[in-house]
Amino acid sequence: MSAYESDAVPHASRAAAGGAPHIEEPVAYDAILLAGFGGPEGQDDVIPFLRNVTRGRGIPDERLEEVAHHYRHFGGVSPINAQNRALKQALEAQLAARGIDLPVYWGNRNWDPYLEDAVADAARNGDTTLLAFATSAYSSFSSCRQYREDFARVLDGTEYDGVVTIDKIRPFFDHPGFVQAFVDGVRDAVQQLMDDGIAPGEVQVLFSTHSIPTADAQRSGPRDIDFGEGGAYAAQHEAVAAWTMAEVARLLPAASDVPWELVYQSRSGPASQPWLEPDVCDVIEALGERGRRAVVVVPVGFMSDHMEVLWDLDTEARDAAEQAGLRFVRTPTPGVSEAFVAGIVDLIEERLEGRPAGQRAHVTDLGPWYDVCRPACCENVRAGFKPAAAGLVP
Repeated sequence: MSAYESDAVPHASRAAAGGAPHIEEPVAYDAILLAGFGGPEGQDDVIPFLRNVTRGRGIPDERLEEVAHHYRHFGGVSPINAQNRALKQALEAQLAARGIDLPVYWGNRNWDPYLEDAVADAARNGDTTLLAFATSAYSSFSSCRQYREDFARVLDGTEYDGVVTIDKIRPFFDHPGFVQAFVDGVRDAVQQLMDDGIAPGEVQVLFSTHSIPTADAQRSGPRDIDFGEGGAYAAQHEAVAAWTMAEVARLLPAASDVPWELVYQSRSGPASQPWLEPDVCDVIEALGERGRRAVVVVPVGFMSDHMEVLWDLDTEARDAAEQAGLRFVRTPTPGVSEAFVAGIVDLIEERLEGRPAGQRAHVTDLGPWYDVCRPACCENVRAGFKPAAAGLVP
């Protein structure tokens, strides 16, 4: 028996139910649950999808239409579902190659296929001990706890309550399989720019991630650790960016003279509400005054090229760079790269084996992050604590 009560973690496997930070005993999972955000797949889907995303906030359709134009620009189709289909296929192939006989069920928070349907399909097939992989790498309400609330929502008070268990793979922000794409992208971009006659000191690397309300950021991660003003969310991104630049400098020594900083994008809240800053476009607009001739934008907060990457970076940030007279390079996301897919399976094997925390792969001093989220982790300040799986209450 751990120091926690035996049922301290709702809807957890027996091994995780006690609430230990890292589960260091094997668990015989029946299947993998790939948990995504979801996205529209046609013009008629856009507003219903955005209603799902903003449910409970009372936002009228005319305001949703202001966001909808991002999707309408691409025919009403978000790339995220196609990317998850590709990820599911790649994950299944990698599992099979390693001799791991686990099916992969895919369910989304905001669009078909929904999490409810994925869990129902798993249960009908007798797969009731599930290990979830959420398609977001960092700690915050929207990138971690909200998925855990989704897991609880599809189980609480249903026929699957007490039958299906859902554990969650740890936030993987500093797993080497995830960060490899950023290292490769920055190295290749800087090398190309130098080959084109741009000095390292004239190149600015911007690590970009989704902005979130400052109050949410401050509540990200365990409450008993002081991560600074931006909470665990900002600290994790800063640590990954710093490690990436150090690794690039090791591989390409001239890159040690390349300046970098963490920036934010995709803010969606009212102007009166503080959000994490600075904004990527605001920073780009001022780079000429700092003697820069080129900007390399690294989508460090994103797993794949979904709408915020295609619109906010490939469209708006690129336009800002052109207006500032700067060369613009946007580096790749992990997507379905071999290193990333292999890294996901490594994370799955951690839990299948009960791998000790000291033997788990990570590249920053913040990792390896927790298998079971700590009490009061990543509170939603607007809605408080809702029931959540894969973490200690509340």
